[in-house]
Amino acid sequence: MSGSVEYYLSKGFDRKAAEYFAAGRRQISDVSANDDYTLTILFDNGERRLLDVKALILGGNAFSALSDKETFKRVYLDDSRSISWDIDPNLDSSVVWENKIDLCPDCCYMDSVPVSEN
Repeated sequence: MSGSVEYYLSKGFDRKAAEYFAAGRRQISDVSANDDYTLTILFDNGERRLLDVKALILGGNAFSALSDKETFKRVYLDDSRSISWDIDPNLDSSVVWENKIDLCPDCCYMDSVPVSEN
């Protein structure tokens, strides 16, 4: 039963998460920021997805630093293949960890939508 949708449901995962983990976790290959505070993300399976970050930015938390479009556009993949931003580009986020905002690949996949290839 381990690794099946039913296994993850039995552990308390919602259906969306259970289906994602049962199908196998995804790694991010590339990310780019769009002018409308969305991210276009390429995953290791070749799938291109769109993640809307506006709700995070408006939430009054650490992500509000991304409301500055120049900061938002400085998105990159860190060593763990997480989507990341350095609040102050002059600080080394591997030394000053409070300088870094990041999103894990699992959430990025589950919270994004496929990009249609019209």
